[in-house]
Amino acid sequence: MALPAPGPDRTALVTGASSGIGAEIARTLSERGHHVTLVARSADRLEALAAELPGGAEVVAADLSDREARTALPSRVHASGRQVAVLVNNAGSSTLGPVSASDPDAEMAMIEVDVVAVVDLCSRFLPGMVARRRGAVLNVASTAAFQPLPGQAGYGAAKAFVLSYTQSLAGELRGSGVTATTLCPGPVDTGFGARAGFTKEDAEAALPQAMWVSAQEVADRAVEGMAKGRLVVIPGSANRIAAALAHVTPRSLLLPMLAKSHPGLRSDR
Repeated sequence: MALPAPGPDRTALVTGASSGIGAEIARTLSERGHHVTLVARSADRLEALAAELPGGAEVVAADLSDREARTALPSRVHASGRQVAVLVNNAGSSTLGPVSASDPDAEMAMIEVDVVAVVDLCSRFLPGMVARRRGAVLNVASTAAFQPLPGQAGYGAAKAFVLSYTQSLAGELRGSGVTATTLCPGPVDTGFGARAGFTKEDAEAALPQAMWVSAQEVADRAVEGMAKGRLVVIPGSANRIAAALAHVTPRSLLLPMLAKSHPGLRSDR
């Protein structure tokens, strides 16, 4: 099995664990017997989740857009006497609308969490995994990684980076005892879209119902994919088909369709 076995000196660190996919991945790992370390900004939400988990949990409140907070994270985690055997980089955010109308601070904050934090935490925790010849990394991207995303240009590009970066990691880690998997979910009803600035109704109008997958199913497929050492996990058959088609469709045809349907580019916004 590619997923390290639980142990008293091991933990699975899950970022963005206060809600949605992150919370469900933490729950799924805990149900498999893993101690989990929950990381997000909201200590209250993390404490509430930790109280529900059967496998033991530690709460580490941290803002992953803050480079100093990320630097301090390994020592805060290792203070418990546990080493990170599983790293789940799930924390993320998105902006909405054309780049020409964007807020530079919001764009940079998104890239800091969606891209820089992923690289930072992999760089900090992978050396220990490789030295112990045991570990698994799950980096959360999106089906947006397989296509441009006008209306969320920075977010789409960030997820394409995560996909490419994690595949490169997997190549580097062959034979090391450590695996790297990219999770690429399609639309999931987690409140993520609302935080980005568009309603569930907007999203459902742009994305067919067949593409929607629950956060619990996404988490189940993600952990299963890690256990099997899969390179890429795309939950939902409709999303796998859509990702494959988007990847090969000429951009001259794809871009006008995507721009027309994206709620962030509606003229009435």
